[in-house]
Amino acid sequence: MSRDKSIAAYLSKRDFVDHGSHIDPVDGVLLVDTGYVKERKIYCRLSCTFHYGPEDIEMIGQAFKRDLYITTIQVYPPTGEQAKPLTKAQERLVRKIGDKAVPFCFEFPNHLPCSVSLQPAPSDPEKFCSVDFEVTAFCVSNLEEKIHKRSSVRLTIRKIQFAPDQTGQKPTVHTSKHFVMSDQPLHLTASLNKEVFYHGEPISVHIEVNNSSKKDVKGIKVSVEQATNVVLYSNDKYTEQVAVEETNDQIAAGSKFSKTFTILPLIANNCDKHGIAIDGRIKQEDTNLASSTILKEGTTKEVQGILVSYTVKASVIIPGLLGDITASDVTAEVPFLLMHPNPEDDDIAIEDDAETSPADPDDDE
Repeated sequence: MSRDKSIAAYLSKRDFVDHGSHIDPVDGVLLVDTGYVKERKIYCRLSCTFHYGPEDIEMIGQAFKRDLYITTIQVYPPTGEQAKPLTKAQERLVRKIGDKAVPFCFEFPNHLPCSVSLQPAPSDPEKFCSVDFEVTAFCVSNLEEKIHKRSSVRLTIRKIQFAPDQTGQKPTVHTSKHFVMSDQPLHLTASLNKEVFYHGEPISVHIEVNNSSKKDVKGIKVSVEQATNVVLYSNDKYTEQVAVEETNDQIAAGSKFSKTFTILPLIANNCDKHGIAIDGRIKQEDTNLASSTILKEGTTKEVQGILVSYTVKASVIIPGLLGDITASDVTAEVPFLLMHPNPEDDDIAIEDDAETSPADPDDDE
C-alpha cells in the first residue's frame, strides 16, 4: 500500500514462469481511493532493469543502470484499451475488494531475460549486478510529472524459466592423454544420466577410466562449475565451483576403473562466495542457484544481461616426480542444464474464504 493510502496493489503471485511456448501474464488488481485521487490518474508500469555496481553511480558519463524494458498503462480512470478477460485470481480479488478494485495485466515480451543476480562479497554488500523485474503503481496528473514515493507502490517480482519438456541424449564426454615414457594413453569417460537437473536434485556422475599408460592415478575429483558472463557494460566472467567431491581412489597403471559419484550443488553451501549467480532475490524469501540461460531464437546475448551455464568436471589426478607440486590431471567437462521443474498443475490457488491484506509493507516506497 502507498504511504498516502491512495493505492493498494495485489498480485496473483511473485514468480512468473516462462514456459518456452508462452509466458505467464502479470495479473493483478489495484484498490484505488477515488476520493483521494480526484482528478489525477493511476498508472501501472512493468520494468526490467539491468543493474551493475552501486546504484546511482556514474562512470565515464554512463550510469550503472539500463532499462531493458518498460511499459506503462493507465489503470484509472479506465480507458478501455487494456480491457481483457479477468483471470481467476483477478475475479476472486475483485469479488473481495469490491467496486474500487481495478484489474491490470501485462504480457512479457518473448525476448526478455529471466531474473538473475550476482551474490555480492560480504566485505562490500553494496556492489551488486542483477537483472530485476518490478511492478510500479503510481498516482500523477500526467506521465511527465515526477512520481512521488508517498503516492506509489513498488513490488519486486521474478521471471523464472521451467525446464524444457524435450531433452537431449545422455551427456557423455570422452578424453584421453599421452604421457612421456608411456606408449598408450589414459582414457577417461564421464557421463550423466540425463541432460536437465532440477534445483536441489543430486547429480549422478559416472566415470570410467582405462589406464593404459604407465602412470598411476592417486585420486579423483568431481565438481560442478557455474560460469557467469555479464554481457552488458563490463563483459565480466565468473567461474565458481558450487559443489565438489574428492576421493583417494587409486587406479594402477594398466588397470580399469568404474564408479558413480553423487554431487549436489546448493546455494546453502555457497553463501559467502562473491560472483555466484542466483535466481533474482525477493525480500524475505530464499532463492537458489541461478537457472541455466536458454537463449530463444531471435534473441541476442546482450539483451539477456547475464548468461549462466553449468559444467560437471571429472578429473583423475596423476602424481608428478615431485609429488603434488608437479601433479597433473586428465579432465572431462560435461555441460548440463540446471533449472526449475515444470509442475503438472501450476494453477493459482486463492481460497475464496482467505483474507486479503495490503501489499507487503517491506515493498512500500
